[in-house]
Amino acid sequence: MTTPASPLPSASPPPTTPRAVSPSPARTFALARRLFAYTPGLFAFNLLMWGMVHASPALLTVAISGLFGHLEEAERGVSTGIAAAWVSLGWFAFVRASRFGIFYGAFRAWVELWYTLDALVRRNLLGYLLTAPGSRRLPDTPAEAVSRFRDDVEDVAGYTEVWVDGAGFLVYTLVAVTLMARVDPLITVLVCAPLLLMIVFVQRLSPTIRTYRRRMREATARVTDFIGETFGAVSAVKLAGREEQMVAHLRRLGETRQQAALRDVLLTELIRGVNTNMVNLAVGLVLLLGANRVRGEALSVQDFVLFIGLLPRLTGSMGFFGDAIARHRRTGVSFERMNRLLVDAPGDETVRHQPVYLRAEPPALPAREAAEPLRELRVEHLSAHHPDGGGVHDVSFTLRRGEFVVVTGRIGSGKSTLLRAVLGLLPTDGGRIVWNGEEVTDPASFLVPPRSAYTAQLPNLFSDSLRDNVLSGADADRLPLAVRLARLDADLAQLPQGDGTPVGARGVKLSGGQVQRTAVARMLAQQADLLVFDDVSSALDARTEAELWDGLFSELGATCLVVSHRRAALTRAHRILVMEGGRVTAEGTLAELLETSAEMRALWAEEE
Repeated sequence: MTTPASPLPSASPPPTTPRAVSPSPARTFALARRLFAYTPGLFAFNLLMWGMVHASPALLTVAISGLFGHLEEAERGVSTGIAAAWVSLGWFAFVRASRFGIFYGAFRAWVELWYTLDALVRRNLLGYLLTAPGSRRLPDTPAEAVSRFRDDVEDVAGYTEVWVDGAGFLVYTLVAVTLMARVDPLITVLVCAPLLLMIVFVQRLSPTIRTYRRRMREATARVTDFIGETFGAVSAVKLAGREEQMVAHLRRLGETRQQAALRDVLLTELIRGVNTNMVNLAVGLVLLLGANRVRGEALSVQDFVLFIGLLPRLTGSMGFFGDAIARHRRTGVSFERMNRLLVDAPGDETVRHQPVYLRAEPPALPAREAAEPLRELRVEHLSAHHPDGGGVHDVSFTLRRGEFVVVTGRIGSGKSTLLRAVLGLLPTDGGRIVWNGEEVTDPASFLVPPRSAYTAQLPNLFSDSLRDNVLSGADADRLPLAVRLARLDADLAQLPQGDGTPVGARGVKLSGGQVQRTAVARMLAQQADLLVFDDVSSALDARTEAELWDGLFSELGATCLVVSHRRAALTRAHRILVMEGGRVTAEGTLAELLETSAEMRALWAEEE
């Protein structure tokens, strides 16, 4: 056979000590066994069907061998020779015709098994990343994550082929060796010995196989990552006049990937080449020894035909087992890489049994739980750090219902880090968050709609229509209000298809202000109690920004936590938190801070 609950930061730096699981053979076997048990009936049916597909050539060879034997009998004058020859020929035709039908059914079953297990592994990866409790960073780049969803999942699903085909090849090998040994044990031993050496050879190459496959996957991810970043920074590259340097760097990454892929492919072809040479060697031995024995009448033509018929597929079967060892090692690398992506997941999360709904419609989404309205949010002595040492230290503040609290400071002072730590998008090192007097143990799962909604400084849109980006599963009745409050209604009138206009990859068809206002509308459509803005007004003109804030308070009575340095936000703030070096150095109203805080006066003067 050939063949948004707890969002993660999309480009967070890797942790200092990411978890790595050694791909031991026993571990790979255990995970594979758990995966196959997801559909035991379908897996067993594949074993049966492909066992018949791969074992049936032995029956064909026996029929052909018997045909030659009966023809020899007829030549010696045995009266039943011709009739028996016709029976052998009919048996050959029956097995041959049946094999086509068996192969069709086996192939259909294999396709269903492949896509079922492929869907299960992808569902487990995505499900854990989106819904697992707690905060985590992606251990590697987004391109690495894509590589694991694509390449490593395919490797694991394809590993099923080793077991499905292996059962049939094993049956064929046992039958062929038994038949050949009954005819001539010596030739059988001479034929099988080099093939067994091939399996030992591949086993010794296992560490190299794992290393080459891992390096090839990592090099491919680096190329993918750089291409993605380049597409997102085309204008910056042109303005800086760095096109040649970018192309040169891409060329170097491509050459590194080429070398890594070449080593991986060469090793694979080396194994296949040795397999092929083993086949030729075994055939040569049979021809040399068998021909002499036929001439000396120690071996009949019937037995010689049996050897020649069984040998090619026998050698191919044993070559398959050598290749299966190599694929087993590569699959271990794929399991290791997927476990690393999930960071703190249980070791068998990738193969956990869950419904995938390939044939049936998935159940309706559960109704959103009723949440107690926000009265007060307290942040107490919160600390969070990036691996490079930056972060926030011992931050405390209180936000009450209906308040508009602004966090301001210079670039790098920790404003965005503070918001992400409060919302659970960044692991914290200390402190606690209290909602209405109750401590929140898992902010990443708790501070989501309908309690809280968040818009990042650089919001991401999906390659879909503007309407679908705004609603994101929310009630369609919320669309007009969300669009109007986000000051997006005038833009809709100018778009060619209104709210059905595709926004392109990451909103590339929209202006910067339109992207930010679309993200704001998406947040407002969720009907959340707490609205968290990370400098979303930076691409808005002063009038639009003022209208945005006015609408939130006049129509929604919103409770907002906002990162901003703009006057439109600062003048409306009930309180302002001034941050310096990851710490809140001053807190109060604008008038109070302009009198007491030198940093606030400097920021106000710069904004003016």
